[in-house]
Order: sequence, then C-alpha cells, then structure tokens
Amino acid sequence: MNTEPEDAVPSRFQEAVRTMLAALDPEPGREGLRDTPLRVEDAFRHYTDGYRRDPHKVIGDALFEAETDEMVVVKDIEVYSLCEHHLAPFFGKAHVAYIPNGRIVGLSKLARVVDVFARRLQVQERLTMQVARAIDEVLKPRGVAVVVEAAHLCMMMRGVEKQNSRTVTSCLLGLFRSDTRTRSEFLELIHSKGT
Repeated sequence: MNTEPEDAVPSRFQEAVRTMLAALDPEPGREGLRDTPLRVEDAFRHYTDGYRRDPHKVIGDALFEAETDEMVVVKDIEVYSLCEHHLAPFFGKAHVAYIPNGRIVGLSKLARVVDVFARRLQVQERLTMQVARAIDEVLKPRGVAVVVEAAHLCMMMRGVEKQNSRTVTSCLLGLFRSDTRTRSEFLELIHSKGT
C-alpha cells in the first residue's frame, strides 16, 4: 500500500519530462533539474488551461442591451501561446472588433476569449478563427474582425532562425468581410498610434 500523499507520487507527465531530461542532459539528476518535472507540469497546466475553459461561459452574463451600431475595437491584447508543432512559444498581440446588433459585451470579456484559445496548443491561423467565431456565436453582431500579430520562437530559435519575422493572421466575418469601408476603418484603427 502506498502511504505517500497523492501529490508526492510523480504523475505520468512528470515521468515523461524526467525521461526527456535523461535523453537531453548528461546529468539529469543534478540539483538544478531535480524538481524540473514538477515545475514543467505546473507550467504546462497553466499554459494550456484554455482547454478547461468554455468561451461562452467566459462571456457569461456580460451582455448588455445597447442601441449603438458603431464599431467597438479592443486592440493590443497580449497573446501568449504554444505552437502545437514544436511546443515552442509564440507571442504578440490580438486586435478584436465587432459591430453591435442590439447588444454589447463587457470589454474585458473580449480579452478573456482570446486567452481561452491562446492557452491551448495552437497554430496562429486557427487561434484567430476560433476567437472570431466564438464572439460571433455568442454576441451575434453585424460583424467581427480579429487580427493576430505574433513572433514564433519555432522560427526564431530553430529552423530558419529569423528573429525579426512576424506572422499576421486575420478572420473577418459579416460586415468586415462584405463591406470594404468597414474593413478599411478597422485596419486604420488598429494601426493608428493612440496619444
């Protein structure tokens, strides 16, 4: 019978990290690596906590009746995610806009929806689309636009090693896709320098 506390027994995740360390480092048992499996598991549980959150519930009851039909833009939302191909981080900013259709949403909820999808193993293209579609499904606005600009460590630290490269992805729904003036206004707003 095991008498150790449950959290003292290494998980499968920690055992896998220990195996990886043994394959990478000639001294995997040294002091600096002794608690690394536990720290890596804790970190990856945080990095991927978006799997345990529902974007619809994140918005919750923060929907409010409003007569406005003007564009709402939240720009420069910090994004931190992990590339699903190499488990290397990518980071940057997201710009999210919508055109209300009788309802508005609490502004912080837009950033929270970005986090729900960023905190998963991702590709930037899918992340951008998932954020736009979730906002569209819950808010049912006249249009949604999402642009994500990010630097990928899998491109910067390995492979082509291009440190100054940035990837830009977009997903445009509703009026942002069908109306060139609406799309142009959005792009102008996200590229303007605030005072």
